[in-house]
Amino acid sequence: MAHSNINPKTRTRAQTLRRELTKAEQEMWDLLRDFRPRGARFRRETPIGPYIADFAWLSAKIIIEVDGHSHETNDGRRHDKQRDAWLRSQGFKVLRFDNDQVLDNSDYIFITLEAAISRFLKSEGATP
Repeated sequence: MAHSNINPKTRTRAQTLRRELTKAEQEMWDLLRDFRPRGARFRRETPIGPYIADFAWLSAKIIIEVDGHSHETNDGRRHDKQRDAWLRSQGFKVLRFDNDQVLDNSDYIFITLEAAISRFLKSEGATP
């Protein structure tokens, strides 16, 4: 059963985006999957209201965005600001990284992510 608050057009767009990850998004996905044994359950290209989050851990209410060059324009920044405000109003924390950061400094990204989501993670040696 589809979520009633998601427009079918948004849902179809999200499915397309899941099949067409950019190189930076694929790298981020690989990093996020490393947190899976510690309880993180990120999803790719997830519709949330009228928007599509690059990566979302819904139960923790964390969204991670990997931004390309289109986000560096005035229109892109304005859209991101409006979008982030709406997502925050829904209780989400939004973390943004640009493509170059993800591709060129994955160790920094991993450490930053771990610090940001640590309160939701299980201990390394914890059993389920």
